[in-house]
Amino acid sequence: MKKIMVTGAAGFVGSNLIDKLLSMGSHVVGIDNLKTGKLVSLEFALRSRNFKFIALDLMTEKSLLVEELKGIDEVYHLSANADVRFGPEDPYRDFNQNTLVTLNLLDAMRIANVNRIFFSSTGSIYGESNVFPTPETVSFPVQTSLYGASKLACEGLIQAFCNTYGMRASIFRFVSVLGPRYSHGHVKDFFDQISLDPRNLKVLGNGFQAKSYVHVNDCVNGMILVSEYQTTPLEIFNIGLDEVCTVRDSVGWIIDEMRAKPIVQYGESDRGWIGDNPIIQLDSSKLRKLGWAPKQTIEESIRATVRYLKDSSS
Repeated sequence: MKKIMVTGAAGFVGSNLIDKLLSMGSHVVGIDNLKTGKLVSLEFALRSRNFKFIALDLMTEKSLLVEELKGIDEVYHLSANADVRFGPEDPYRDFNQNTLVTLNLLDAMRIANVNRIFFSSTGSIYGESNVFPTPETVSFPVQTSLYGASKLACEGLIQAFCNTYGMRASIFRFVSVLGPRYSHGHVKDFFDQISLDPRNLKVLGNGFQAKSYVHVNDCVNGMILVSEYQTTPLEIFNIGLDEVCTVRDSVGWIIDEMRAKPIVQYGESDRGWIGDNPIIQLDSSKLRKLGWAPKQTIEESIRATVRYLKDSSS
């Protein structure tokens, strides 16, 4: 049975991935510095004899990381600063927590002789593409956010390590992920606003931004499917639904689930913040050819996320 390391273990996607891997019988080592991740997200995993959790900072504790990597077969690298909105406040945040941390991990893997990595990138690397749905083969995009740029730099490092040291990699470009343990993003922002003041909701941007989303279970299933069927040393896969919804659609589903009737105040811009792309829709046909098919629609995922937030706040 494989022994797998997951970085960002106590985060949203990482903890859901670990639960799935454990249910499949894998031995899992979870790494997290717990600055944003929460141990409660690992409640199921911590009861398993096949799981080991290590509180470790990938930025500063590389020698310890090398030791923990010994005997590992595969690494799922999900550790990152994942909130694109606040990048302009500190231009080093995304570089340090995304790019530099990824370089530390890759070099630790090289030293420990671990050569298989699965990396969570982002659909944000496509910037403001003029091709929708956007395929993995689109012309090299202009970067519109520090977050996207840092993730694209990670992809470049991974590709270089594959060619230089013979590593094998799967790179996943996600749309925004929804579902249980969801911790940040527009659904939580709107949920928190309405919880504090059910009469008013302020939306950044005009609400006509069109975005795709994917349920965390569908996202995790896509990653694991690739681990079973990828045969080439380096591949890039989009993970996202064919459909999109506008922010206004999402607002309607959220307030319906919350049984609220706020006055909704929209902005005038076609984006909510610097680096917010007005349209995100990825072409996931490459992953679908392996047999992947999402089970949750965007509306179902948004409503399920609101119900999770309601349950976890009660």
